[in-house]
Amino acid sequence: MRSILTCVMIAYASLATAHDAPSGWSYDPYCCNGNSHNGDCQMIPSKSVAVTPGGYRVTLMPGDHRLVTHAHVFLLPMTKAMQSGDNDYHLCLFPNEDTPRCFYAPEMGF
Repeated sequence: MRSILTCVMIAYASLATAHDAPSGWSYDPYCCNGNSHNGDCQMIPSKSVAVTPGGYRVTLMPGDHRLVTHAHVFLLPMTKAMQSGDNDYHLCLFPNEDTPRCFYAPEMGF
C-alpha cells in the first residue's frame, strides 16, 4: 500500500512542475499550465505595461501573448506582482484570456 501511495505522490508532483520562461527561470507551478510552447504563461512586451499609483495597467493586443485574441486592459495591484526572474514582464492567463492568474514584474529598485 505504501509503495502505491509513493508512486501516486511522485506522479502528482511531476505534473505540478512549472515550465520555464525563455531565459531559463521557472514560473511558479500554481501559475502555469502547459509548456513553453502552448502554456498560459509568457513574456509580454514592456510597452504594454504602465506603472500607475494603483499598480500596473497591462494593455494587451493580439500578438502580445499567445492566448490573446482581442484587446484587453488589466489593472493589477502592485501587491499581486511577483518578481520576474529576468527583468522582463510575464503574464499567465488562466482559465481563459480574460483572467490574469499571475503577473511577474521586474524589481522596481526603490
